[in-house]
Amino acid sequence: MQPTSLDSPSGPAATAPRAITMRSIVQDRYGPEPEDVLRTAEIARPAIRPDEVLVKVHAAGVDRGTWHIMAGLPYPIRLAGFGLRRPKNPSPGRAFAGTVEAVGASVTGVATGDEVYGTCNSSFAEYACVRADRQSAKPANLSFDQAAAVPISGVTALQAVRDHGRVRPGQQVLVVGASGGVGTFAVQIAKAYGAEVAAVCSTAKADLVHALRADRVIDYTREDFADGRHRYDVVLDIGGNRRLSDLRRTLTPKGRLVIVGGENGGRWLGGVDRQLRAQLLSPWTAQTLGTFVASENADDLASLSGLVEGGKVSPVIDRVYPLSETAAAIRHLLDGRTRGKLVITLRSAGDRI
Repeated sequence: MQPTSLDSPSGPAATAPRAITMRSIVQDRYGPEPEDVLRTAEIARPAIRPDEVLVKVHAAGVDRGTWHIMAGLPYPIRLAGFGLRRPKNPSPGRAFAGTVEAVGASVTGVATGDEVYGTCNSSFAEYACVRADRQSAKPANLSFDQAAAVPISGVTALQAVRDHGRVRPGQQVLVVGASGGVGTFAVQIAKAYGAEVAAVCSTAKADLVHALRADRVIDYTREDFADGRHRYDVVLDIGGNRRLSDLRRTLTPKGRLVIVGGENGGRWLGGVDRQLRAQLLSPWTAQTLGTFVASENADDLASLSGLVEGGKVSPVIDRVYPLSETAAAIRHLLDGRTRGKLVITLRSAGDRI
């Protein structure tokens, strides 16, 4: 068969429209090493459903969950809808900031050209389909890069402080892991709620935590925050690995412990065993011990926008990487050197920041 010319008035080329493509990070299999499983490719631009908007992504956030989704670890994450044998979505990115390109038929309150931020599947791409209830107007005082750092870590911190820690003015709050993505937001939000905040971090990151207006900075390489000398009304343990008994020793008799993640539980539990023990023990003690899974929603994004625009919360960005260096960004996260957040930018020369 002779090939059909693209200029021919007949044949497949004349009737089949050329697919609209976009640049995206893609992965075909799970794996713990980003350099082995992530690559840049041209793929078809996604089509939205009636309850979605199509967003032109200007920037995407990187967080620890990005690695978990990429690696498919711990294994229960695959049962949570991300794909049992191989990734269900093209890329592991979730947080985004960008402009609305198209609006689904059943979506109201959003218009083409609006600047938005939120969460979706596969944000490491030039375009993404976003559920209407998982996006909100981008804070006016943030760039797209800054806004992309907020949705996952900011919402998690907000819910930890407000909903589960139930922080009130005048309380003593301890944030363990204060220099990371969630931690930098948690310190600022707890301060915004009127608490006196002690923040735990390493020597190299103490200056950053001081800049967040923490009332006391504890260098864990020089001081054991769980020696029982100081007691707190609320303890937020973010990605930590201290024993439950150590954390309880930092609480007042009726204090609240909120465990936000954990990274030492292996392929099956992924740190969840500590959370489970806390929840099982909580009914038998005057202390409230627990954990939670963050709920991604537009209302909390709007609440964060209010705190950001009011000057009470500001994202801390360590480094911004181009899309082609997404694997390097995740490697930087795994190396444990990150101060605040990492961001992937999809801007090209001449784009508005």
